[in-house]
Amino acid sequence: MTLKDMKYKLIVDGVTELFLNRGINVVTIKDVASSLGLGEATIYRYFSKKENLVTEIAVKLEDEIFNSYFKENNELNGYEAIHKFYLSFLEVFINRKEFYRFIAEFDNFVLNKDCNLSEYEKKLALFYEVFMNGFNKGIIDKSIKQVEDINGFYLTTTHALMGLCKKLASDDILLQDERINKVNEIKMLIDIIMISIKS
Repeated sequence: MTLKDMKYKLIVDGVTELFLNRGINVVTIKDVASSLGLGEATIYRYFSKKENLVTEIAVKLEDEIFNSYFKENNELNGYEAIHKFYLSFLEVFINRKEFYRFIAEFDNFVLNKDCNLSEYEKKLALFYEVFMNGFNKGIIDKSIKQVEDINGFYLTTTHALMGLCKKLASDDILLQDERINKVNEIKMLIDIIMISIKS
């Protein structure tokens, strides 16, 4: 690893917690430089704009989440593999709620910005691959029934789960938000998904 690579990694690793704890919109490049004891010019040398730094942190976090929670278990049948896949969303919610808060803010942050999301999308493709491997295994072992539009099913279910997890990871806004058991709500959505594909 070159000195340049080491400094790049130092910046990304060093400010990840800053963005997770304080929020993307609140943290400035000046804050980033100050927290690392570097000059702003040094940060801009590696990241020409804040959007590039934020996107790199999103890639790093997706990688961490994938490697910690979404790895395949080849000993499971197809249904169990898909169930484990969806339960991983819940595990992340329980153990890394700040990840969902970050992703909620990230989605809004990149909406009207000129961001290169190709590396981020490559990370997202890994989740799809795990899902498809489990689904195809389930079709072969007959533990899962065929779905007419598997891509649509994947996107709909993962968007629903991500959306719910992002909302529940945010602060309570309404009185009804305080009355629900957030973990049970996520479990219920996973149960509904699993019932719909059980053979």
